[in-house]
Amino acid sequence: MIEELLEDAGERMARSVEATRHEFNSVRTGRASPALLDRISVDYYGTHTPLKQLASISAPEARLLTIQPYDKSSIKAIERSILESDLGLTPSNDGNLIRLGIPELTEERRKEMVKVVRHICEDGRVAIRNIRRDVMHDLRELRDAGEAGSDDEHRAEGELQKLTDGKIAELEQALKHKEAEILEV
Repeated sequence: MIEELLEDAGERMARSVEATRHEFNSVRTGRASPALLDRISVDYYGTHTPLKQLASISAPEARLLTIQPYDKSSIKAIERSILESDLGLTPSNDGNLIRLGIPELTEERRKEMVKVVRHICEDGRVAIRNIRRDVMHDLRELRDAGEAGSDDEHRAEGELQKLTDGKIAELEQALKHKEAEILEV
């Protein structure tokens, strides 16, 4: 039973790390990446729909994103959603295609982006700690129910702490990498 709890905790923590890395991809650096638009949802006929379901997104150049809507009547709604987002990008269209030029980041904007990335990382750390807290609670319940001994619980808590430390270290490594990418001129 204890092994199952630890295995489940490891899987949940790995998913939290992966979700945080995915969230990092949506933070703008100086390069164009279709992942920048992952958080954008468009009010499409009264329903909030993710942009990637309404259009194909590509990066033909290092500083340019193109959005090809499947339905040409949705161009205005897509542009409005991009303008209202926190990306700070201005779309331009030719009736068929929306172009997003990715400007060079200023030093001040880079520092703001680093703060955003650190906040995302902290949310990931909190998620991992919450998983640890839940599993610790389950371990105590097993001990109190008599299904596991005190020594087994203590050993499992040590393993859980090692697992937690390892996943948080993975997050820290991803944070360092993303900060370097943002601050790179």
